[in-house]
Amino acid sequence: MATYYSEEHEWLSVEGDTATLGITKHAAEQLGEVVFVEQQEAGDEFEKGGEIGVIESVKAASELYAPVDGEITEVNEALADNPGALNEDPEGEAWIYKIKISDASQLEELMDLDGYKALIG
Repeated sequence: MATYYSEEHEWLSVEGDTATLGITKHAAEQLGEVVFVEQQEAGDEFEKGGEIGVIESVKAASELYAPVDGEITEVNEALADNPGALNEDPEGEAWIYKIKISDASQLEELMDLDGYKALIG
């Protein structure tokens, strides 16, 4: 399993052509207390760079952008009842979507952990 990071502070954990997508701990810290997560539905298709949701915190609303082309196969329904989970475990249990990747070559445009650490340095 490989993990990739986007400049929009999202992580993608990839296994085969399926990826689990969430926001990084750094993003969660920047957002502050998360109060609402607006999510797309399973079956929704999207293109890289397209808006795929909104995370609202006490500070601001922040859009989620697709790091790759794909289709949502599963939505983490637990976030509707407990959006604060994004503050507690953003890179674990509080994943946002599972997606089927349409174009795996787009992963090459994302960063590895070292690249992401340099970005937020």
